[in-house]
Amino acid sequence: MRVRLDYGRSGLEVELPDRNVVKCLGYRPAQPLENPGKVISERLAHPTGAAPLADLARGRSSACVVICDITRPVPNAVLLPPILRTLEENGIGRDRILILVATGLHRPNLGDELVEMVGPEIAAQYRIENHHGQDRNEHVFLGRSPRGVPVWIDRRYVEADLKITTGLIEPHFMAGFSGGRKLICPGLAHLDTVRVWHGPNFLEHPCARAGCLDGNPVHEENTWIGRRAGCDFIVNVALDEKRRIVEVVAGDMEAAFLEGVQKVRPMVQDTLPEPVDIVITSSAGYPLDVTFYQSVKGMVAALGIVKPGGTVILAASLSEGIGSPEFQRLFEEHPSLDAFLERILDRQSDYFVMDQWQLEEMAKVWRKARIKVVSRGLPPEVLQRLFVEPAESVESAVAECLADYGPQATIAVIPKGPYVIAECESTQG
Repeated sequence: MRVRLDYGRSGLEVELPDRNVVKCLGYRPAQPLENPGKVISERLAHPTGAAPLADLARGRSSACVVICDITRPVPNAVLLPPILRTLEENGIGRDRILILVATGLHRPNLGDELVEMVGPEIAAQYRIENHHGQDRNEHVFLGRSPRGVPVWIDRRYVEADLKITTGLIEPHFMAGFSGGRKLICPGLAHLDTVRVWHGPNFLEHPCARAGCLDGNPVHEENTWIGRRAGCDFIVNVALDEKRRIVEVVAGDMEAAFLEGVQKVRPMVQDTLPEPVDIVITSSAGYPLDVTFYQSVKGMVAALGIVKPGGTVILAASLSEGIGSPEFQRLFEEHPSLDAFLERILDRQSDYFVMDQWQLEEMAKVWRKARIKVVSRGLPPEVLQRLFVEPAESVESAVAECLADYGPQATIAVIPKGPYVIAECESTQG
């Protein structure tokens, strides 16, 4: 069986033994919109739970339009023009519109990346700035959330007269689904906010996982934070497996987001009758698989369908390396994942390093299964230092697993990794 995994910009073709493959899990078929620009304009005029954007724009002195950073494949070149046109037609001059990139704690997006994200016309004609999540001076303190998270949000957003967020609704391995409130927290939040909201008290909760909103403290808390910061209007899209727009929702931050989740959930859920010995996954290709940090999401995508003691095989380009210096520091300071977990789960310890939450998520997989990584981006000796087993190819990794588990070992494939909610039928929901 020949399968194409999302890998880098070009994909990765792999040959797998037919007799062992139980299923390839993926998107359900969905019809892409014939004229997405027209549909976006219609949603702006007839939103869910909010007044039309044109009505909201009238009389406002300024607008902040928030967009995702380069790690999310949001079609901003299609999404932004109707929004910006509506603002300008209703009295908010171009010089009073700020497009703010919700980087969270990721690096800024500049130059050619901005052009790739929004298109050359918008990049040339509008003021676009990046959120800087480690600069406290650029944030406003808005108090503490119900679970004690200190709320620091980008000052430019808080002080804007009209607040609009855009984004993509897809599965998210901590918050249930991306989109909606996530553009504000963590997108526009300071490190002091994220370190608590992404702390073990939140992430170790059993509901803090992909596809789960009910009872998920990560979702509940950043929804509260989004409301506290204020949000006048959201515009979110859903994409098919070819990254074409299939749905658009707009309006109230919560009502429109939940409407989008209802539409997206059946598209991205797929199931197996029972767990398998081997799961082959990806981190959904470019731009999500450029670092080891982001590629952890591909590992976590396999968590619900791999047997205890099984193996997760991840293919990711890792073209930009491991991740932030802080994330790299975690591997330097801990001889094993056991040592790392013991340190961060110790309630008497005040240890904290930015990005530690991603390693905590990887540890959830590591507790259950072996992790093998196939990549052209990092050499084997570096991968070994990241608490995973390097493999020359997916085929060789599968051969090693079959030697360990026997010729009847079962295999499942998730070519799009974290973009699919992979579950077993016995545990679905």
